[in-house]
Amino acid sequence: MPTLVPAETDERDGLLKFLDAQRGGLRRAVLGLTEEQATTQPSSSSLTLAGLIKHVARTEEVWVQGTLMGRPEFAGNEADYVSGFQLLPDEGETLASVLARYDAVARATEETVNSLPDLEVTVALPEAPWYPPGMKVSARWILLHLIEEVARHAGHADIVRESLDGRTAFELAAESLSQEGKH
Repeated sequence: MPTLVPAETDERDGLLKFLDAQRGGLRRAVLGLTEEQATTQPSSSSLTLAGLIKHVARTEEVWVQGTLMGRPEFAGNEADYVSGFQLLPDEGETLASVLARYDAVARATEETVNSLPDLEVTVALPEAPWYPPGMKVSARWILLHLIEEVARHAGHADIVRESLDGRTAFELAAESLSQEGKH
């Protein structure tokens, strides 16, 4: 459950705030967990909390830096997708490192979106079997898609966390707010 999103100043600010609120749901899902707990698969699904955070960070980076800004070094591929849901300890990935990376990606997204002249900026989607040929999307569409993607995985994270130790999103939101001194 995301916390209440602060009032927006304009559309761009509102979209960024709603995206950040969904990111917060994922961050809260790992509140107080050990590395082992964050990488545990508590059900028949292969999803782990750390893997979900790694995935959404990479997804956001691909959409904003790769697709929207056309930076080929950030373009995604099928191998990224497959390895994107699991930590790679041989590459030094830890819960702390994926959280730090997610924070950096979030800052880069905010800077990028705020640098756009408007949300009407349109880009072509790369050729892929899952995209209609020649489809173009706006920066607004990309932000809405990211909110959808992160919210979907925040829901997964709620289920994984509750399966791990019984803690619910409501409890974690209250604890997080309490720790921030907002309660």
